[in-house]
Amino acid sequence: MTRQIVSVIGGKDEPSGTPYLSRNPARLKEVVAEVALADAATFAAACRSAASAQRDWAAVPAPVRGRVIASIGRLVEANAEALARLVSEEIGKPHAEALGEVREIVDTCDFFIGEGRRLYGQTVPSEMPDKNLFTFRTPVGVAAVITAGNFPVAVPSWYLVPALLCGNAVVWKPAEYAAASAAALHRIFSAAGLPDGVFNVVFADGEQTFAGLESALTEGTVHKVGFTGSSEVGRRIGELCGRHLQSPCLELGGKNPMVVMPDADLTLATEGALFAGFGTAGQRCTSLGTVIVHESIHNDFVARFTAAAQSAYVGDPARKVLMGPMLDQKFADRYEEYLTWIGDHHTVTGPVGRITESNPCGHFLGDDPNEGLFYHPVIVDGVRPTDRLFLEETFGPIVGVTTFSTLDEAIELANLPGYGLSSSIYTRDPRAAFRFRAGVSAGMVSVNNSTSGAEAHLPFGGNGKSGNGSRQSGMWVLDQFTRWQAMNWDYSGHLQKAQMDVTEIIPDLEYRI
Repeated sequence: MTRQIVSVIGGKDEPSGTPYLSRNPARLKEVVAEVALADAATFAAACRSAASAQRDWAAVPAPVRGRVIASIGRLVEANAEALARLVSEEIGKPHAEALGEVREIVDTCDFFIGEGRRLYGQTVPSEMPDKNLFTFRTPVGVAAVITAGNFPVAVPSWYLVPALLCGNAVVWKPAEYAAASAAALHRIFSAAGLPDGVFNVVFADGEQTFAGLESALTEGTVHKVGFTGSSEVGRRIGELCGRHLQSPCLELGGKNPMVVMPDADLTLATEGALFAGFGTAGQRCTSLGTVIVHESIHNDFVARFTAAAQSAYVGDPARKVLMGPMLDQKFADRYEEYLTWIGDHHTVTGPVGRITESNPCGHFLGDDPNEGLFYHPVIVDGVRPTDRLFLEETFGPIVGVTTFSTLDEAIELANLPGYGLSSSIYTRDPRAAFRFRAGVSAGMVSVNNSTSGAEAHLPFGGNGKSGNGSRQSGMWVLDQFTRWQAMNWDYSGHLQKAQMDVTEIIPDLEYRI
């Protein structure tokens, strides 16, 4: 029986909406779920419901909220295999990667369990006697969280877990093409004992979500927006929030560079480039965009990288493959456009485009490639700094290669597209590694590792076109979902005026030895 997915607001189903079919991208005839997409008014209503539930949730002691997060982690762990299978079925992510994604939720919960007992403020000395100063973390209120579907359960947890822990209520709008995975995660969170209205899920398309968010911000029922998606939509979200004097948490796209120095271990660099470029079919925000390889080893590296890509297994995500299908038809259509950017000055070895009987892949694992959105991994050598393939994010299994002669030139090329999410350098020289770290604009730097692979207790986020400097994960995300409140307590019994009623100790500034 096909799953029926509806929004849940205040603990109650909202069955009305525009029908949408979430399909298995590996078998397009297979409908994973029938989804009722809500309208803008429903999204705004969810924000009002969250606002009415938030104050009572904030009154629950933070260590107790931490125990709820612990329960979520244990429930995810108990349902890990089923949730991973659903993720693979709905977005085509290879099973091993899907299991790793689910594990990341558990890791996030494990980290934030203890933060329920560490939402520290400070006791600060006053400049006057009989007076104490304090700081407190307070929840922001209602967080509206809008996420993409390439990581349908892990990335949302980066928002949901800390937001709930800090005493906020949440309205979550997941990607409609990953609705079944999102609904399963919502049920798991709810089973941990969250009160009705504290965590709401609304399925809607982008325009209805934007209109509903605009209404909620105008009404004052949303106090923080978290968004993971494209830089284009992120700009619109940022502009909308700015009109309401709010600063959103934006995690956007990337054109992530990998610099390969002349002293690099080329076997290791090839392995890293293969995973970063073609894992999840190149559909991560941290996917490798361009390999910037030293001119002295260019031919050797390209030969290795091309051989590795052409021997990689593509196909059914339930099999042991490097990459499965594109996430959804709209991403496949967009990827087809990126392929038209390949020019006469580029060098491409091997097949390009959708895998079919007439355009076969020698290492395809599965029944019939025509049933799904499967594409060949593509390496484009000879990209130039003026090429669209070099400057723009290309969401899909395509990686550019260019050369450099000096490290300064490599850093300049790495920064040129204007994104700043992830980056990587392969070298044995610590001086080169630290010079690259200091010069690159990315929020994350890997040394002898791929551009992908965030750990749950480090800050995740980008700069430039990749975000507004906000960070997710680890203790740093607490600043997204709390506000600092300062308090002074004067128990002297009389008015003491700061900067005026301060004891002054007079030094002898004329003293000399």
